[in-house]
Amino acid sequence: METKKTHMLEKCLQKIPEVKDFPKPGIGFKDITPLVEDAECFRFMVDQLAAWAEEQGAEIVAGIESRGFLFGAAVAYKLGLGLAVVRKKGKLPRETVSVRAPNEYAVEYFEMHTDSVRSGQKVLIIDDLIATGSSSISAIDLVQKLGGDVVGFAAVVELAFLKGVEAIRSAHPDVEIKALIRFDE
Repeated sequence: METKKTHMLEKCLQKIPEVKDFPKPGIGFKDITPLVEDAECFRFMVDQLAAWAEEQGAEIVAGIESRGFLFGAAVAYKLGLGLAVVRKKGKLPRETVSVRAPNEYAVEYFEMHTDSVRSGQKVLIIDDLIATGSSSISAIDLVQKLGGDVVGFAAVVELAFLKGVEAIRSAHPDVEIKALIRFDE
């Protein structure tokens, strides 16, 4: 079983090309679209994330705009859970709570509807990628601001050389972190 998992992780890793100088010069963008276009890889990633979410006791999944929605929605569906959305400022129509969300490219704000998460509800946050960890930290802060209990933060890809997991652990030492594919450079 572990050999099959290792084989699938390697296959999925090979599906993620690096696009040089996108979205700006000097950035090597990891493009996950070929990963989700491959049915076997997409299913494998969703299954891995869902199994981990279930272990954490998640009661709702929160997906971060926009690629986090791809995996968050699929995991929530697989587990029979709801999906709360973390959006960029100005995208949600009802009353929201927001936090400052600096990332590698700009300073933005994340928002959620005030009723997206109940106080004490166990929330697993999913995004496509952990880079510097700043967006991840902001999403955790936002869910906690709503009273949610963040039981985990999951991503498909970790860019380990940017030390994002370490930054998340420093800011939120009680939050479990899971990344399926790791790039060391």
